[in-house]
Amino acid sequence: MNRLPIGVFDSGVGGLSVLREIRALVANEDLLYIADSAHVPYGEKPHAFVRSRAIALAQFLIDHGAKAIVVACNTATAIAIAALRERFAVPVIGMEPAVKPAALKTRARSIGVLATNSTLTSDRFAGLIARFAGDVAVHVRPCPALVEQVEQGDIASETTREVVRDYVVPLLDLGVDTIVLGCTHYPFVRTLIADVAGPRVDIVDPNSAVARELQRQLNRNHLGAPADHHGKEKFWTSAEPEDVQPVMIQLWGKEIIVLRLPKLSSVRADSRG
Repeated sequence: MNRLPIGVFDSGVGGLSVLREIRALVANEDLLYIADSAHVPYGEKPHAFVRSRAIALAQFLIDHGAKAIVVACNTATAIAIAALRERFAVPVIGMEPAVKPAALKTRARSIGVLATNSTLTSDRFAGLIARFAGDVAVHVRPCPALVEQVEQGDIASETTREVVRDYVVPLLDLGVDTIVLGCTHYPFVRTLIADVAGPRVDIVDPNSAVARELQRQLNRNHLGAPADHHGKEKFWTSAEPEDVQPVMIQLWGKEIIVLRLPKLSSVRADSRG
């Protein structure tokens, strides 16, 4: 048995959608979460910055005892997960757009993927399409404005609905019957996406699969906490806590305290110093 915590990070508050799936599956685990909101969105940042930042955040979590790391961000996974796995000995679990389940689900042989531009242009995403899409048409839509709406806690307004319409309707016009949520922010507006898309369009979200993979890794490596342990959470943000905390409380669904993340040194992806 291992009482050490699990570390989770994202470019902002979106990774809370992953954290809630983890909490639902492993109620006995302590969880550490970083919202790197001072640098959101990662999708518009240089790859070298995202790699360096991901390493620094993971190192902070490991310094705080993390026995496993979940990269609750598709962009950071696409850009940095190889560097993280090379550098750290703990299990590192990442995100990826759920192309495979969407390709199996679609009836029209046409799917849409909502994600950041960095995710959609990554070699990792191209590999997913090559391996799993087969004869399925994959239509992509970068959606930076949706990240901004979620970061503000604006997940149900008419303004956000219009943003969703701008991204989703062109996919519907292309005949997609399955939409992949390729960014961890997007599940917080899933209701709006489903409403705009209509009942005949399936929405695919990989978050629960990531939680299950984390559980498998914990079991495989004998890292699980005692079954009777009551898991707790601890939260940090790189932005102003007084600005981010109300949004995180809204999205997490209960009162929490969000701490200020200390300034972290930049780390080169090829450096182990």
